[in-house]
Formats: sequence, C-alpha cells, structure tokens
Amino acid sequence: MDVTLLGTGAPAGLPRPDCPCAACAAAQGEDARAATALLVDGALLLDLTPGAAFAAARAGRSLAGVRQVLLSHPHDGPAVEVPAGLPQPGRVPDGRELALLTGHRVRAVALDAPGTGYAVTGPDGGRLLYVPPGGAPAGLEAPSEPYDLVLADVVGRPDALARLRAVGAAGPTTDVVAVHLDHDVPPGRELRRRLAAAGARAVPDGTTLAVGSYEDVPDVPRRTLVLGGARSGKSVEAERRLESFPDVLYVATGGSRNGDTEWAARVSAHRERRPGSWRTAETCDLVPLLKDEGPPLLVDCLSLWLTDAMDAVGAWDDAEWADGGEQALRDRVRELTEAVRATRRTLVAVSNEVGSGIVPATASGRRYRDELGRLNAAFAAECEQVLLVVAGQALVLRG
Repeated sequence: MDVTLLGTGAPAGLPRPDCPCAACAAAQGEDARAATALLVDGALLLDLTPGAAFAAARAGRSLAGVRQVLLSHPHDGPAVEVPAGLPQPGRVPDGRELALLTGHRVRAVALDAPGTGYAVTGPDGGRLLYVPPGGAPAGLEAPSEPYDLVLADVVGRPDALARLRAVGAAGPTTDVVAVHLDHDVPPGRELRRRLAAAGARAVPDGTTLAVGSYEDVPDVPRRTLVLGGARSGKSVEAERRLESFPDVLYVATGGSRNGDTEWAARVSAHRERRPGSWRTAETCDLVPLLKDEGPPLLVDCLSLWLTDAMDAVGAWDDAEWADGGEQALRDRVRELTEAVRATRRTLVAVSNEVGSGIVPATASGRRYRDELGRLNAAFAAECEQVLLVVAGQALVLRG
C-alpha cells in the first residue's frame, strides 16, 4: 500500500493567504503546503481539497481510479467542487468499518474534537492511521500491533501521538509523518528539528510513502541536555521535546521553598504548562531514578541539583571545601554522569548557562559558577544531543 500526500498543510494552507508573519513569509518552495489530502493506492481519497486533481497530476498520479472519497473534518468557507468522475464525498460513522472493492478496509476512529479519524488496512496488510487537524483519538484500545504509518497534527496536538504511544498504536518502527502543518513553527530546519525530537518527520507535498517502510523514522535521542540563560525558554524547549510521549516523570530539583510566594508562582506556571498525564517528583536524588527502568525523565534543573550538592559537602566554607569538600563534590558529579552514561531511560535535562555573564563579586559565587560550568561540560559529554537556547531559539551544539 502506498500513500501520496497531495497536501500536508493546515486547512488554510501554508503560507496562509494575506498573513504577514515570518513563518508564512519563509514558507516557499518545498515549505509551501496545500491543505492536507491523501491518495491511497490511487483508489481512496482522504479529504477533498481545492486543486486536488492538479496536485495529483503534479505528483504523477491520477484521480481517475478513485472509488471512495472520505472527509475527516468540517470544512470552512465555500464548498469544494467535486472533480468530474469522482464519487461524492462522505464520512463513515465512528466505530463503523467500510470495505472497498479494491480490498481496502476503512474504520472510523472517534476523536475528542469535531471530525473523524480513519484507520486504513490495505490488501497487503499494511496499516495506516490518519488523524484530522486539531483532533486526537478518543477511547483508544490497545491494537494487536502498531500502525505502520501515522499521519497526524504532531505540532498542534502532540498529545495525540502520546495517546497512540500509550496504548501501543505507535511503536518504535511506526513512521510518524506530520500533516496539517501551519505557521506555528518556522518551516525548514526548525520544523525538522522539533519533529525529529518527537520521533516524527515532515515531507513535501506530492511525496509518495510506502506503508511499512520505516528506514527514515528518526531516532529520538536517549539523552539530551538543554542549556540556556534566565528566561531563555530552555524549560519550554525541554518540555516540548517530551510532550508527544506518555507517562513522563518530571523531576523538580528545586523543592517547594515554603513561604516563598514568588517561587511558588514559578512552580505553578511550570505545572500548568505540563500535560496532565505527567507525574512529578521533587527530589535531588537523581542516580536511583537513572538506574531504574521507566518512562522518560525530565530533570529541571541541574543548577539547583548542584546547589543542593554543594550545600551537602559544605562547599560555601573555604575550610570545608579545602578539607575534603571539593573532592566530595567531584565524587557526586562523577556518580551522576556515570549514571547518565548507563541509563536506559529517555532523559532530557535542563541547566543554566552562567559562564557568559558578569563575574560574581563573591568567592562563593565564583565557585558556584565554575562548578556549574564543569558539571554542564561533564553532563553534555554523556548526551547524544546538546542544545543552547537563546531568546527562545534553540541552537544545536551536538546531535
């Protein structure tokens, strides 16, 4: 079974008509996208969009063999004309299955938003799932095996992919292709980077995919370090990297700081931003978590872990520092980085980059700055990917 993507953009297309934003201005050439529509084996058309016949011709395909046209979501604006020779579009009720004479079976998947998802099984047994824009599957049950191909709004609804992964509908060999792409993310390199972190990819309009061929599925990095200054967006970047995965354990190393209302407001803002399925652990004891099997870890942040470690070894007192405190801290950092090297869990850690700022006025401040620089370097050496976030923009340093 093969699928030709006649379009991969949001319903309004990309660039959006009359939109002056930077993302729309940059959406040219391969990054320009028509509204998403799928042609399956030349026989099944999922979503009829303006210019579908011309899009098929540009991709070297024809709509002459289409036997069924199915719509997945409500269409705003004027009605789309049905090209001559195509059957009238329809929708399959949730939970019902449609068998085509071509040997394809189409099952309607219920969503948590207006619209219908479609699970298609080809005559060769290949399986794909198509999820319309703005929706995520609802009431999913564990399938007998993962889908070969998932086409969904990975950028707008990353939780849809998380739900599929939670029940095993999307596995390590599932090719996840992002569709319904809009101007929320700058096209090109930044879009590819964000999708790769979620184990997904984007393809240009007109691409034909062979269902079941997963050589191009990006590998999600096992270990990632996200660095950045204050309010740089480093925590948002770290959280974004795991929002398409279920059951993430968020490890907060800062504690509650009872009585500090400003800190409580920061913690609350972070908590409200995270998906509801994530769990939280407030601890600086990271090594046991790294040694255990389990869901992905998001550690925020290493700079507060270092503060706790320096408190424990008396690093702020020059005499204690000289009398074994420095060596004790080195041992703690080495134990942590060795656990990072050996961990089998997916790990995203956040840390502050303070080496480019003003030199601290106190000896203890300078000591902390130096030790954080050493910790960041040692931790980064064990990670497949290292990012530096500046003004909300992620620069890839490694990976």
